[in-house]
Amino acid sequence: MTLLLLGGTSEAKQLANTLHHQGIRLIYSIAGLVRTPTLDCDVLVGGFSQLGGLDCFIKENNISAILDVTHPYAQRMSNQAVVSANNMGIPCWRFHRPPWQVETGDDWQMFESWQTLQVAIKDKKSVFFSAGQLPEYIVDGLNQYAKDGQKQLLRTAVSSTVSLPDNMKWIKGIGPFEQQAEMDLLISETVDCLVSKNSGGSSTQKKIIAARELGLPVYMLQRPVLEHCSKEFNEIKSCEAFVSHWFNNKD
Repeated sequence: MTLLLLGGTSEAKQLANTLHHQGIRLIYSIAGLVRTPTLDCDVLVGGFSQLGGLDCFIKENNISAILDVTHPYAQRMSNQAVVSANNMGIPCWRFHRPPWQVETGDDWQMFESWQTLQVAIKDKKSVFFSAGQLPEYIVDGLNQYAKDGQKQLLRTAVSSTVSLPDNMKWIKGIGPFEQQAEMDLLISETVDCLVSKNSGGSSTQKKIIAARELGLPVYMLQRPVLEHCSKEFNEIKSCEAFVSHWFNNKD
């Protein structure tokens, strides 16, 4: 019996280490675009296309269950995990960290898509994009905003996968970030709007707190709606206990 753990988050590494040391055989899968973790269990880097697809990988490696602990916005991988699990007749469980909640002093505007968010920031003077990679289909619009005088700052863990507007400033950054550093960045770049995903967790939350302290609006992309899985968790210990019990009591 083997667990396929889809990782890429700090929680995924924590669960992988704990479950492995409990004696559960598992394979940790990660895209490897930012960094590859050092784990005691088997680690697969680069995804499943190179191996004939996820269905094929499940069959070839006798996978008994999938535990999806990817980023809450990894919609394609999360949905594919459910589809492949159903195809192969195995359960697919999902752990996603709880989203951030609006607190006193927050000025959030929520958006279901990049398209609607893009329209809303048209008249902003200085926008800080801290929401992962920008989709190619909004770049033309952002380029026009830049030509009209909008200052744009993008922070991602790796270089942009699309051509950015000529005057968009890119900085490389991998969390966790300190609150004072986030405040200094927002002030020095005269930011009047923060664009973010509701990723949850503490690693990148300081930008949200800094925006609150400075009275800046946060334009927040809502989490995507995902395919229904076998069971969902938002607390590490309950997820760990369930998976451990399932494997230890499986006939």
